Amino acid sequence: MGSFSIWHWLVVLVIVVLVFGTRKLRNLGSDLGGAVKGFKEGMKSAEEEISSPSSHHAGGHTIEGEIKGKTRAEP
Repeated sequence: MGSFSIWHWLVVLVIVVLVFGTRKLRNLGSDLGGAVKGFKEGMKSAEEEISSPSSHHAGGHTIEGEIKGKTRAEP
């Protein structure tokens, strides 16, 4: 028990093909490929958003200033 031989996997493959048919398996494969492609494109666009500078960044420069009129409440 524990390890399956190549013959076990061939029998399982034949049963799956008989139950689902080749057309459904082909459609399943193309749907899965489309989902993986969409996921990769989504990850790439999210990565580009993170790496691109946005409007609230100062372009890598430090902006110095001081706050006037605000005091910190002491305990």
